[in-house]
Amino acid sequence: MMRRLLLLAIVLVTACRQGPQPIVVGSKNFTESVLLGEIIAQRLEQAGCRVEKKLDLGGTLVCDRAITAGAIDVYPEYSGTALTAILHRPANLDRQAVMRQLVDAYARRGLHWGPALGFENTFAMIVRRSDAERLGLRRISDLRSVTGTFRPGFGYEFVERPDGWSGLTKRYGLQFSEPPRTMDLGLTYRALASGQIDLIAGNSTDGLIAALGLAVLEDDMRYFPPYDAAVVQRQDIGRKCAAAPGALASLANTLDAATMRRLNYEIDGRHRGAAEVAREVLKKLPAARR
Repeated sequence: MMRRLLLLAIVLVTACRQGPQPIVVGSKNFTESVLLGEIIAQRLEQAGCRVEKKLDLGGTLVCDRAITAGAIDVYPEYSGTALTAILHRPANLDRQAVMRQLVDAYARRGLHWGPALGFENTFAMIVRRSDAERLGLRRISDLRSVTGTFRPGFGYEFVERPDGWSGLTKRYGLQFSEPPRTMDLGLTYRALASGQIDLIAGNSTDGLIAALGLAVLEDDMRYFPPYDAAVVQRQDIGRKCAAAPGALASLANTLDAATMRRLNYEIDGRHRGAAEVAREVLKKLPAARR
């Protein structure tokens, strides 16, 4: 009997030392997602939650599988990506309708969609500014004049996803003479700037667009759906930390596109750490409630 009591006491002491399970914060493998993951993680820590970071995990489907399996509890996502790449639904240009669909569909998957963070980061077709000026490229439809000479290059995900390259070429009637090169998403900007390729798919809030002398082409046929940034969290996240839902809700509409471009440039252009930049962002927001 004494031996059993001793074993029980050891177990209880160990459990007390370990404390509550940490909330696992994930992100995709590009600058903005890692930064948003840091902001989410530090916000939760401000609210008194234990946090474990699994940032820079991979692409969209990697993060989606991780959160549905419970390997992570929260990560940043984009509405258009969730609608088309995860839920496999047709693109929809009605922002409010997309949000309603996502809230409903994610709830049925045991997840909570939101809060929205306040900015959109849509796909952007990007060329060198010198080429845009020399060849009169202002809109995506203008690419028809250069399909015989331009060399496209994209991250793997953009080539594969339904709202990516194949759908874009069909909508705009583009037939390039050579297939796109695929490479790590983080390499595409430098490859474009150095002349290795002539067209990439980036993100509208990327700080490197201005820094590298690049130009964004207007989506004149409105191919891309809304890509509003939002937090995706497991519905049971409050079991790990009761303050977590409120802490995440406090991030609603706290960022805008201009701010994100500046913050992304701090990391990509000035080579500052995402954790440091996230701390500066949170200093300007009201403290998280405990």
